[in-house]
Amino acid sequence: MDINTAVDALEALAHETRLSVFRLLVQAGDAGLSAGSIAEHLDARQNTMSSHLAKLHRAGIVTSQRQGRQIIYRADFEAVGGLILYLMEDCCGRSAEVCEPIVASIKC
Repeated sequence: MDINTAVDALEALAHETRLSVFRLLVQAGDAGLSAGSIAEHLDARQNTMSSHLAKLHRAGIVTSQRQGRQIIYRADFEAVGGLILYLMEDCCGRSAEVCEPIVASIKC
């Protein structure tokens, strides 16, 4: 991951609604959710939700897949894992023994 990709992902998450969407998609796991379901869960307008989902998708932290008439959105765990690794790669001067408890505490 490079700095521009990291900034795009962090910028997308730096909004209350988008962060809530992302956390909801993390909870949904591989099943994902449609834009309508997400909007309903978060009590938001569907057209507004679509623009938030588009921003998360462009940032590369959410994937989308058409299923019939709906688009199902999922958190991209691999991309977010890459973001976390990017943020932590130089942790404590690369002292693995210092960072290990931090990394070990991040569980799916």
